[in-house]
Amino acid sequence: MRDGRRNGVTRSGERAVIGAVRLPSQRRWEIEESLEELVGLVEAAGGSVVERVVQELRSPTPALYFGKGKIDEIGRTAQERDANLFVSDDQLSPIQERNVSKALGIKVVDRTALILDIFAQRARSSEGKLQVELAQLTYLLPRLVGQWRHLERLGGGIGTRGPGETQLESDRRVIRRRVMKIRGELERVQVHRRLQRAGRRRMGAPVVALVGYTNAGKTTLLNRLAGVALTTADRLFVTLDPAARLVEPADHQPFILTDTVGFIRKIPHELVAAFRATLEALKDADLLLHVVDASHPAMEEHMRAVEALLGELEVADRPTVLAFNKMDRVDGDLGAYRQGVAISAATGAGIDRLLTAIDAALPVAGVVTLSIPHADGPALALCYERGRVLARADGPDAVRLEVQLPRALRARLAPYLIGPPAASIEMLD
Repeated sequence: MRDGRRNGVTRSGERAVIGAVRLPSQRRWEIEESLEELVGLVEAAGGSVVERVVQELRSPTPALYFGKGKIDEIGRTAQERDANLFVSDDQLSPIQERNVSKALGIKVVDRTALILDIFAQRARSSEGKLQVELAQLTYLLPRLVGQWRHLERLGGGIGTRGPGETQLESDRRVIRRRVMKIRGELERVQVHRRLQRAGRRRMGAPVVALVGYTNAGKTTLLNRLAGVALTTADRLFVTLDPAARLVEPADHQPFILTDTVGFIRKIPHELVAAFRATLEALKDADLLLHVVDASHPAMEEHMRAVEALLGELEVADRPTVLAFNKMDRVDGDLGAYRQGVAISAATGAGIDRLLTAIDAALPVAGVVTLSIPHADGPALALCYERGRVLARADGPDAVRLEVQLPRALRARLAPYLIGPPAASIEMLD
């Protein structure tokens, strides 16, 4: 596997032309915002943007994604501006990437490859490196034929089979074996993560998970609340590896705060799949703390992108507190916009109000006794995943549990409550 820091899609000092296709359904400002973000991604990868290009099309062309005339224009621009890289804002198919690179005579990557390159540079933990490598290999596999320039005429049939094709298939097998090995290693990491989360639940403290768009200030907020000093910077994708810290604020309920990778529009599917083990920690959270950069002009679009990915991860229904961060950079205030809390993680403004909102949103837990039939395995698993089991007794037909449960699980487990309903409900409250 290539080391993204040495042989990635971008190198320090590379000069890039970036481009996007605007479809009839897209508004111009959406394209401009997306390209502005792409500039940040190129700079985060170590390059610089010398020109932006937008083409309006009814639909992308199958061979080049852009029109032939626009590709010729990009080629002239790249030559005039001494650019050695073209970055497409949208994902290119392997054939489109190969055709555009051949037409321009310079290296061509898309937003997906660029994000994967940044992740390869920033990953620090062994888990993070494995997840990034898995995403890169998944992305590379269908593009492998493009790595072999001398095989361009191979297409199957008489006169095309030979040692080159054997080499290509051999490389594919190597990659597939490596993918299987990484997935096995990540499964072991996932088991370890589950044990860690189970240990946190046994502490009795609820879990609050930070979510938000990249560079919204999640790690700065974690540092402020937990009194730690994790690495922060005003750039995209600084934090890749998950972190968990105990927060014990005066006059407020203690909780465990977890941080994970930031979200972004057009996030590569390969990345979501590779980081699913890490993002699964969100499913164990009692509360999501959605941090929003209130100073960003595309704040609403960032919020929608985060909410869409939470829906894809099937955690959009979790209790959520909105924290509008970086208010020290905003003129005026947001009032009670979307029932959020205005804060500045950098200065500490609004932190006490945020802690009060977290107190109010955290589900109230109570200790109950349940008798769950062996046949209802999901209910039993739910008690261990979302509750804190204090005692267990296995009977011939059912399992008797003494368990601390969040209020939200009352309806699901009400049929298994032992004792008068009023008393059990009182215990839950």
